[in-house]
Amino acid sequence: MTTEFDLPRDLMEKEILPRVPITSLRAVRSTCKDREASSKNQILGKAAGATKQLLGFMMIDYKVCSLKFDLHDAMRDNEELVIIINQENLVDHVEISQIIHCDGLLLCVIKDNKGLVVWNPYLGQIKCIQPREKFDSFDVYALGYDNNRNHKILRIIFDHYYRVLGYEIYDFSFGSWKDVVYVTHDWDIWFHQPGASLKGNTYFFVQERGTKDLNTYAQDKRKKNLEEYLLCFDFTTEKFGPRLPLPHDKDNVSLSCVGDEELAVLCQTWGTSHVIEIWVTDKIDPNAVSWRNYLELLDSGIQVDIYGGSFFIDEENKAAVIFDIGEPEPNQTCRYRTVRIITQDGLFASGNMGEAPNFGTPHESGYVDEKYCFPLVCSSYVPSLVQL
Repeated sequence: MTTEFDLPRDLMEKEILPRVPITSLRAVRSTCKDREASSKNQILGKAAGATKQLLGFMMIDYKVCSLKFDLHDAMRDNEELVIIINQENLVDHVEISQIIHCDGLLLCVIKDNKGLVVWNPYLGQIKCIQPREKFDSFDVYALGYDNNRNHKILRIIFDHYYRVLGYEIYDFSFGSWKDVVYVTHDWDIWFHQPGASLKGNTYFFVQERGTKDLNTYAQDKRKKNLEEYLLCFDFTTEKFGPRLPLPHDKDNVSLSCVGDEELAVLCQTWGTSHVIEIWVTDKIDPNAVSWRNYLELLDSGIQVDIYGGSFFIDEENKAAVIFDIGEPEPNQTCRYRTVRIITQDGLFASGNMGEAPNFGTPHESGYVDEKYCFPLVCSSYVPSLVQL
């Protein structure tokens, strides 16, 4: 009987291993001491880039799931997009409310900000990050690294009016938190919208101070003409940079990274036209940015949730893939997770990924608050050898 040890090394590493799910490679490596040793110095199955399948992770119903699909074949053959989703047993019986990707690591925020877990899916390593005292439900987090490749976690502390009170940093090299001198600013970070990590730094949506209540954000923005910006936190200097202009005066929905060098922003208009635009950076660093229009979809009929939609760009197919939770159909109350593919020529396809359960609290009257776990996606995952 032929075993894996009888197979040529090139066949194993270029043809077989790239087809193994990234989260299963640890089990494969454990069957061979030579492969386990070599995996600590190089990424096994790195030829996976030769395939056209996209790999990422996403959060569904407070669980971390791996995500794989072949957008190229779906577009070429005009077939339905098949998405393979597998729930990962990250931490048993623990619900995750947010995942943040940087440099092959995933920072997982436990629901209600009860804790932090850092996960290297390729090496199968997990590290629990303990707070000094406790985490707060209003905290916002980011994952990055400095010029020496030291990985760090940024914790931004908010008050109950969603205003920034200060921040602290967890340094992996020391295994501890430290306070950072905080200078009062005239802006506030969108606490509900996660930042995007690029080249070790994290970029956030911010707006001028002018509202204390998130529920009045849209009204305040229209009446008071509050300006919105992009803001970079530099993990080397451990400071926020200057305000950076956004590409358009529309409602910015989500940030996403395009490979390792570019940032993208999804914008939409208020009203009935539902114009969707995606802009990509030509140049970006902590102190400067310039933009180019990547695609525009007029009268799309799509309205991406400003508090929960996420997307990524497939450069090879010149398309954007948007994940969201759709509004109920007429005479229905249930909502569905949606996925839409938009090309530079217009809307290509859409579909649903199953019913989105309502996690809201029921009242004595029988009314149930609406609370959904939006399908937050971290795309274009690249395996990492970073030890935790």
